[in-house]
Amino acid sequence: MQMTHMTGPMWMPMAPPTLGRLLAFHPQPLPVEPLACLLALALYGLAVWRLRRRGDRWPLHRTLLWNAGVLSIAAVTCTGVGGYGMELFSVHMVQHMVLSMLSPILLLLGAPITLALRALPVARRGRTGPREVIVWLVHSRPARVVSSPFFTLPLFIASLYGLYFTPLFDFFMHSWLGHEWMLAHFLVTGLLFFWPIMGVDPAPRRPSHVLRMLELFIGMPFHAFFGIAVMMSSTLIVGFFAHPPAAWHLVPLSDQNMGGGIAWAFSEIPTVMVLIALLVQWAASDRRAAVRADRQADRDHDAELSAYNAYLARLAARDDPA
Repeated sequence: MQMTHMTGPMWMPMAPPTLGRLLAFHPQPLPVEPLACLLALALYGLAVWRLRRRGDRWPLHRTLLWNAGVLSIAAVTCTGVGGYGMELFSVHMVQHMVLSMLSPILLLLGAPITLALRALPVARRGRTGPREVIVWLVHSRPARVVSSPFFTLPLFIASLYGLYFTPLFDFFMHSWLGHEWMLAHFLVTGLLFFWPIMGVDPAPRRPSHVLRMLELFIGMPFHAFFGIAVMMSSTLIVGFFAHPPAAWHLVPLSDQNMGGGIAWAFSEIPTVMVLIALLVQWAASDRRAAVRADRQADRDHDAELSAYNAYLARLAARDDPA
């Protein structure tokens, strides 16, 4: 039996959701997400191959984390989740949570900017190549603005409350292009929010680990409150999901409450992941600082010893009767 039908510019599922249908490939008018995911995997793999070809090493766990991040995007956009996300608020919320909270963390832990800077060649003198463009972008004024908590926190909060509690959501969901823009917005918002917090790749600002944790703890309660507000709502907050297929025998409000529960529960996962990553980075930073301090102490000791030996040599030369 045919699994999908075309409604306007969107592919919609015809049968009720099952695990098999959620995991099945979901056709789209334009295969944007599959091509983007394949390109992301190919470019990252090419960069790792270039490093290894010249004898440099790249941590395996970085590659695995990047691949997991790309696959998590594909799992909610290229499968049946993408189709049922157009019919059920709960499935849509799974898409939102994965794209804004899980995929960005995995991608950032893959350190793609660091990999690109190591793999790309340095341009000849007087020229500007891709590597130089990346360095300029990372340290540019726009990068400083979009990585500031005064930008990332309001954007993160607005992507929840400003989208679902205003007519914007229904406006974007009624067109394929609007839906694609919204999915990209979820991913970009998550990347901008977690980029200065994760501290793996170069960034225009590098706050202390304590301030990074503070940024994380400021944003997460707003996310949890959003989930609770949706879960306890007695009316539909968006109109797009008000009329699911009659044959599915679904109550839209119950499905919306389930979506709120998903949003509320999902806030715990990225918090734990980011905290673990920050603690590991903090410990590694302390170890590096201790090693530098030991080396500096050794150099200072050697300098003092050399100065003392020189002093003794001068005394011996002065007292030498010859």
